[in-house]
Amino acid sequence: MKSLVTHESMDRFYRTVIIGGFGGQGVLVIGNLLSYAAMAEGRHVSFLPVYGVEMRGGTADCTVVISSQEIGSPVIDRAQSIIVMNQPSLVKYESRVEPGGLLLLNSSLVDPKEATRADVHILPVPANDIAKDNGNARLANMVALGAFLEKKRLVQWNFLYESFKKVLDQRYHDLIPSNIRAVEKGAEFVRSLHESAPPEETGSV
Repeated sequence: MKSLVTHESMDRFYRTVIIGGFGGQGVLVIGNLLSYAAMAEGRHVSFLPVYGVEMRGGTADCTVVISSQEIGSPVIDRAQSIIVMNQPSLVKYESRVEPGGLLLLNSSLVDPKEATRADVHILPVPANDIAKDNGNARLANMVALGAFLEKKRLVQWNFLYESFKKVLDQRYHDLIPSNIRAVEKGAEFVRSLHESAPPEETGSV
């Protein structure tokens, strides 16, 4: 099966993502879904979660590295893309976006005016508001994930959707359709911003 991400030679594929927020926002779920979807595509993947003192309400973030070659270390200084789900994460991670990289902000909780970098692409997404309008404000993480993938296309949509069964406990599998709808709403939001512009090609760093 041909992957959307193979715009260039497979041996040149290397992508880094940091997702930051607070416990209870589903930050680690985003990272897990990206990781499982990438593995399904045959990529090498590292997933590094970091918890604060308290899992719910404290800080939570994770780093995902996706590569066509073996990954030497899951620890990175900077990332090509960073998803920021709350204001403290903007303060913590804005400086770690690579120049020319993507800084996706959950603008429901983060004021885009607080972002100071002029050398990165800033994408404000009102994830909480979109999720609430879609019937479940707790799915803001899925809205952010959908917006991110629509912009960067790191993995194929079908592999992402198949990964829900591996990431979510079986007792929550009845919630998979609503999660997928939230992902689609996030993607729709980005498309509405760039109706005439194609998604970024991820074969070039």
